[in-house]
Amino acid sequence: MNFISILLHALLGLTQTVDSRTAAVGIDPCHLQGIVFVEEVESFATYKVFVEDVETFAELRVYKETMRSFADKPGRWYFTDNRAIADFTVAFVPIKSFAQFSIYYTEFQSLAGCR
Repeated sequence: MNFISILLHALLGLTQTVDSRTAAVGIDPCHLQGIVFVEEVESFATYKVFVEDVETFAELRVYKETMRSFADKPGRWYFTDNRAIADFTVAFVPIKSFAQFSIYYTEFQSLAGCR
């Protein structure tokens, strides 16, 4: 009986590890907002992002806020030069297949976010 309970705990622990890895892979860019620091080195960034030329192909429309207190809704990003105050970091990649998601810069605050 003791062996079976140990085996079950080991299997349950293994499935929890696999689930947490799967959750980390599935990124939902529609919830990203706040203060952003741009990393030069891709491996240091929280997210790898591709900038689209056409709005239709982007997963997230981003509006560049001029004040960090206004970056309080999805798609509203305030870019900073100070990594310490950033909510997350991004690295811009030149090839879309290397990115975790794509963005399009919009000129209108009301269009920021996902569809």
